[in-house]
Amino acid sequence: MPWLSRFAFTLRYGIILLGFLIPLSSNADVVKPALIEISAHKSGLVELEIRASIEALLTGINARYRNTQDAPNAEAYDELRALRADKLEERFAQFEADFLNAIQLRAHSAGETSLVPLSVLKPDIPEPGYTKVPRISTLWLNGELPDDATALSITYPTRFSDYAVRVRQVDLQAEKWHWSTWDWVKGERESKVFSLQEIYAEKTTVQTITEFTQLGFLHILPRGLDHILFILGLFLFSRTLRPLLWQITMFTLAHTVTLGLATAGYIELSPRIVEPLIALSIAYVGLENVFSTRLHRHRLILVFAFGLLHGMGFASVLAEFELPKDSFFTSLLSFNVGVELGQLAIITLAWLVLGWLMKSPNYRRYVVVPGSLIIGMTGIVWTVERLNLV
Repeated sequence: MPWLSRFAFTLRYGIILLGFLIPLSSNADVVKPALIEISAHKSGLVELEIRASIEALLTGINARYRNTQDAPNAEAYDELRALRADKLEERFAQFEADFLNAIQLRAHSAGETSLVPLSVLKPDIPEPGYTKVPRISTLWLNGELPDDATALSITYPTRFSDYAVRVRQVDLQAEKWHWSTWDWVKGERESKVFSLQEIYAEKTTVQTITEFTQLGFLHILPRGLDHILFILGLFLFSRTLRPLLWQITMFTLAHTVTLGLATAGYIELSPRIVEPLIALSIAYVGLENVFSTRLHRHRLILVFAFGLLHGMGFASVLAEFELPKDSFFTSLLSFNVGVELGQLAIITLAWLVLGWLMKSPNYRRYVVVPGSLIIGMTGIVWTVERLNLV
């Protein structure tokens, strides 16, 4: 019986792949880059707002670990993630001097460079929540810039994490300010040098579009493994363009709706619910690919529903960045455009790699089925993990 042979073939692949995938952890256990916003006041006061995982700082788990559970002190990291906010603050207080010594804020003036002494104010640490999503705390530092400072730069050590930094020039008396664009820094290098000689009421439209389009694209490629696997699951479903376009269209419409509503504050859903369901959506598209070869209406409805969930995931990323009030919709639209460009890049890359195999009679047997099983099994492992069942 053909169906029995197909089932046996699928089961054999599944058992092998499950053995490889059980040790995997979800993408949520990757240490995110620190976000650093520096406010340089005309009065000379400089303030740093650093959003980062204090647990990762204390244990030295940085972005070089694809999975925090691979780090030698993963157990200590997990213990810190379960601590109450006041207890974690006590632990950070013991680390504070080392933290300050490692961060180097430099003031530039007339060809000379000097380090700006910094002090730490009381950190803002959330209470422990959904432990599969790293807790992001906010650290405030301040210092005094030299009177003749015309620019500044910062070094945030790799042993903490990669980082993104931008600078805001503030003139409170004149009610003017100017945000720079983000500088994304990987590796042990200093940030770019930010000028302190320009103050405007707002960024240009071009700057806003460029910054948030880049942010949306980077959230998909290379950082959005969840979304990459989901899009690949849609790609593997059919050899022809029409079913793919239908699915991508439904997914795009859905995540655009929830991204906008969630970012504007009209809807909110706990990561305890969103993250496991996103993992379940990956499992669904992967495993249905194995057992179905035709595009049915129920799949389009489910892809739309899953798109609503992924939009909530996109919104949680965008919430970490302050959207300018005077260009809120421009920023939101640009981020969404970046996401769409990232999705198109995934599809294009998949077609370049697999397009020449699609005409082969063995394409489904040797590409679609094993590839979809990898996606589906990964989704199952992540779902179990995000439900705290292991």
